[in-house]
Amino acid sequence: MSNEIADIRKDYKLASLEEADVAANPIDQFTRWWNEAVASQIDEVNAMTLATANAAGVPAARIVLLKGYNPNGFIFFTNYESDKGKNLAQNPHAALVFFWKELERQIRIEGRVEKVSAEESDRYFNSRPASSRIGAWASPQSAVIENRMVIEQNVERYSSIFANDSIERPDHWGGYIVKPTSIEFWQGRSSRLHDRIKYTLENSAYNAASDTRSDASWKIERLAP
Repeated sequence: MSNEIADIRKDYKLASLEEADVAANPIDQFTRWWNEAVASQIDEVNAMTLATANAAGVPAARIVLLKGYNPNGFIFFTNYESDKGKNLAQNPHAALVFFWKELERQIRIEGRVEKVSAEESDRYFNSRPASSRIGAWASPQSAVIENRMVIEQNVERYSSIFANDSIERPDHWGGYIVKPTSIEFWQGRSSRLHDRIKYTLENSAYNAASDTRSDASWKIERLAP
C-alpha cells in the first residue's frame, strides 16, 4: 500500500444538493444543515475556521467555536487584543468555514464583522465556567510570553483578586458577529464533481428596532465543482 500523500483520497457518495431543494434564505438553509449535523452527533460540531487579514491583506486562519447565530449572522467570542482582534480592527471582513466530514459537507461564509453589544458579551461571559472567565483575564492572547509559568501565575493572581467577588468581563474580551454577504453550501459528490450552491446578498434593509435585515434578497447560483 502506498504511503504517498497524493494517494490519499475519498470518494463522496452520501447525498446530493439541488437548487430545488434549498431554502430561499441561506440562514434557513444553514439551520437545516446545522440540525442534521447536531443530530449526527459530530464532535465539536460548532468548530469553524475563521480567516482574517490585516490592513496589508496578509491572511491568517485558525479554528474558533460558533457560539450562536441569528438572521444577522454568526457569533464568536475572543480577546479583542489577540491577532484576530487586531486584524479585524484593521480590516473588518472575514471568512468562516465549517467542514462536517461525517456528512461530506462544507459551508463557506464571507462577510463584514462587527462587535456584538456589551450586554450580549456580558451574558455569554457570565454563562462560562469560572475557570474560563479567569482565563480571559489571565491570558494576554497571542502575545509572546517567557514560559507557561506566566499563565499559571496570572491564573493564581486573578483567582485571588476575584476570590470574594463576581468575575467581571474584561474590557478586552467580547463577541463578534460575521454578517454574511455570501454563503456557499458544498455537498461532496463522486469523482470530485461536488454540488456547490452559493447565496449572494443583493440588497438589505436594516431594521434597527428589531436588529434584523428586514428584506434581504439573495441570489442563488450553482458553482462548478
